[in-house]
Amino acid sequence: MAFHTINGRSVAYRLLGAEVNPLVVLAHPLGMSQAVWDDVIPALLPRYRVLTWDLPGHGASQAVSGEQITPADLAAEALALVELAGAQRFHFAGTSIGGVVGQQLIAEHSERLLSCTLTNTGAVIGNPDLWNTRAGRVRQEGLAAMSEEIVPRWFAPAAFEASPALKAGWCTQMGRGDDESYAQLCEMLGRDTFTGKLTGKSTTVQLFGGSEDMATPPATLEALAAELGDAPLEIFEGVGHVPAVEASALFAQKLLAVLATDLGDVANHGVAYATGLETRKQVLGEEHVARSTANANSLDAPFQQMITRLAWGELWSNDDLTRRERSMITTGILAALGREELTLHLKTAKRIGLTEAELRQVLMHVAIYGGVPAANHAFALAKELGWGE
Repeated sequence: MAFHTINGRSVAYRLLGAEVNPLVVLAHPLGMSQAVWDDVIPALLPRYRVLTWDLPGHGASQAVSGEQITPADLAAEALALVELAGAQRFHFAGTSIGGVVGQQLIAEHSERLLSCTLTNTGAVIGNPDLWNTRAGRVRQEGLAAMSEEIVPRWFAPAAFEASPALKAGWCTQMGRGDDESYAQLCEMLGRDTFTGKLTGKSTTVQLFGGSEDMATPPATLEALAAELGDAPLEIFEGVGHVPAVEASALFAQKLLAVLATDLGDVANHGVAYATGLETRKQVLGEEHVARSTANANSLDAPFQQMITRLAWGELWSNDDLTRRERSMITTGILAALGREELTLHLKTAKRIGLTEAELRQVLMHVAIYGGVPAANHAFALAKELGWGE
């Protein structure tokens, strides 16, 4: 875990995975922490870079410093961390109040979103009286005292049967939070809604809910789907308010399906240039792509467009192999053939996160199946580029 100061307040976050992979930002529910994603993250990392953070006064993040917090404040915090990660566009997934952050991003920053997955949330959650009453009680009684009442609402009965220690664990986590931060977030949920603010956006949105969710029941998700122009909604049977904890494997599988690039009808229509360009920038870096584009003239501009559509669109954007696997394949082929692009892809292999041991094995395969001279040249070039000690 790392820390970053945003508007004078320390924010705890994690940034995991190779920088060349598409960024996925995950926002946790009210009263919990970024730990809710712990069982989902391993399924994402082979193909994605993952950013999680603790909301104000939650987990290890510093408490609120003002008298009122808004969805715009929380979205700005997320965007500050995205900037720290060096990403222009990103996928977002949020649960409960994390989904409220996602709605704010859709409403005001949809051009930054590759996709947005909202779970167990709503354009309107509860009502002002409910949230203001809870805020008042938290200020008087404290989160530690109220956790015994609130935590059981998060999970379906089956979750407690499967893990008897679940309640005590999350009660402990909730009790460590900052009372005033939680209270202000409650007041925000009662005050700020997204009715009429989400129409006309081009963002790819997927909604998930739980059949046993008492906080945001399926009807709340259905109303949100309508606000989003009938966005697709799937309800997980037997799941409560936090699918990332209760059904982590199922949720990871569903989320990966949302995140995967839709290449369309490749056989008949190919892959869009924009899709290939997005992937090319992620893998090679925006500066390299900008130089290649700037250096192109009337002779080779169509060639640059072709390789962007075919190599980077149809191949590197395809999710059947990870970018790490494609890097090893590409490096091995270029080394065996002695192509000048090997320099670029040895640099790319570092960005992708190939280890020295992995590169060594790739080049030793080249020696056996492509020839020792080719491998010898590749090893020498790799050393020139900083591989090895």
